Formats: sequence, C-alpha cells, structure tokens
Amino acid sequence: MSRLASIAPRPSPGPLAGALLLFALGLGGLSGAPAHAQPSPVPEDASVERIAGGLEFTEGPIWYEGRLLFSDIPADRVYEWTPEDSVSVFLEPSGRANGLAVDTAGRLLLAQHDGQVGRYADGSVESLVAEYEGQRLNSPNDLDVASDGTLYFTDPPYGVDEANRALDFSGVYRLSPNGALTLLTKKFSRPNGIVLSPDASVLYVNDSGETVIWAYDVTEDGTLTNGRQFAAPQAEADGTTDGMAIDEHGALYTTGPGGVWIYAPNGTLLDRISVPEAPTNVAFGGPDRQTLFVTAPPNVYRVRLAVPGAK
Repeated sequence: MSRLASIAPRPSPGPLAGALLLFALGLGGLSGAPAHAQPSPVPEDASVERIAGGLEFTEGPIWYEGRLLFSDIPADRVYEWTPEDSVSVFLEPSGRANGLAVDTAGRLLLAQHDGQVGRYADGSVESLVAEYEGQRLNSPNDLDVASDGTLYFTDPPYGVDEANRALDFSGVYRLSPNGALTLLTKKFSRPNGIVLSPDASVLYVNDSGETVIWAYDVTEDGTLTNGRQFAAPQAEADGTTDGMAIDEHGALYTTGPGGVWIYAPNGTLLDRISVPEAPTNVAFGGPDRQTLFVTAPPNVYRVRLAVPGAK
C-alpha cells in the first residue's frame, strides 16, 4: 500500500504556506520495480525550511568551506549563507554563474552563462574553457568533477542570445585534467543538470526539454557508452529535470515536477520532497552532509535527511 503524508514546515525567515513533504513510496511503478527495495532517505519527521528569500532566480547550490554558496543568475551574483543564518554577496559579478562545483584542489568552479567554465581563486575568476573548436560555448549550465580532476559539464543555450550563439547544438563535454576538451554527446536540445555516481562509473544528465533523466556508463578513457533513459518524473505540477545530487548510497536526487524526486540506483522511485516553488537545483551540505539544500526561485530551502551526500 502506498503511503502519503504531509507535514508542516518548521519556522523560517518568511512564509512557507503550502510547504509539504510528500512521501510517495508507492510511486515506484515508474521504474517497474517494487518501491520497498530500498528505504526512503527522508525521515518521517523531516520538514522543509526556508533559509533565504527575496532573490531573483536562485541556482547552483554547493557546500563550500563551511557555508552554502548559491547563484542568482539575473542578479549576476553568487551569495553565501552561513549556519549563523546570514546571507551576503560572495562574488559579483559572477559571469551570470549557474552551477557551482569544487575541484580536487578545493577551488570553486563556476558554469557561467557568459560563455565559459571559470575557476575562482584569490578573489578573481580565471577561464578554464570558453570555446569548442574555436567557437564560443553557449552558456555552461552545470558541472561535476571526478576524483582524478576530470570535469563534466553541460552547455545549453539558455544564457546566450541568437546573435552571439556560435554553436548550433547543445553539448555535454569532458574537460580532462590536462585541459583537453571532448564533446561527449550533442543529442540533447536542453542538457542541464549533471552528476556522477559515487564511484564515477555512471554519469547522469538531465534533459530539461523532455523532463527525462539519462544515464551513461563512463569508460576507462572518460567517454560515455550505453546511454539509456533512467527515469522520467511526471506529475501535475510545475518544474522539470534540472539540478541533481547523489547520496553516499548512490540514490539520485533530481528536481522535477512538484519537487525533488529521489531514485535508487536501479531507477526505483523512493520518495518525493515538495517545495512551494518549482525547484531548480539541489546539493548536500552541513558538517555531516545530511542536509539537502534546494534552490527554488526566489528562495532557498533545506531539509534534514537520514543519509549523507556522497563525498
């Protein structure tokens, strides 16, 4: 029997009318596998709490040096939120940064809609890659880093107008530690969120245009094979497949219609977390990495989980 319950949010800096946590274990039929194959990582007493608001279009959350960083794309800023519950500007201008990541040396990386992937150090941003075969990238959107320093990123056209667009496709790329850029696929019109499994053997890519999650096996040379549809979250609600995160058990957390959808590595739907607005991205953080942060313009939320995020 499916289980469906709602809970009230904890007190927050602003109103959270309608904020619910929806437990939808019985919805595992999307994958055809029994929903009880793996327990939900969402505790029964979990609650959604707003920690920041009044922004424009929040994106790209990441836990970085003891605080949460997140982007506000149209404001051209990266903000920081501290556990003392303060919000301030971390970086301005940000190159209209979207997704954020940390490399193997602990440096902040930015997928910048202004047309490059940048690396922040000593108060400034240097370009890691801005062109493919001599042509300007569209608007790098999201990125993830493997343990060997390999960078994977998506490049849809969300942040570039037609007059400045040089590439007639939207790519998923691999940037090797030596700086070599490889186009892995251009099958998507709107590739968006991207994340590696904990052992880096599988790369997940969100197709925002189709509201579908794709999975690829990562070969020894870092290229992709065996592309397949992993899941397609569907609900009568706003939102699409955008940002993603992975927990230490390999469960995938993705934005989607109505909230954050959580899938086991075999594609079984484990749960769904509902937030008041259509979410754009998610990230694990906190000292024990058991807090899931959710950007949902114009706000940022958090919810405490039972399983930590992958390191």
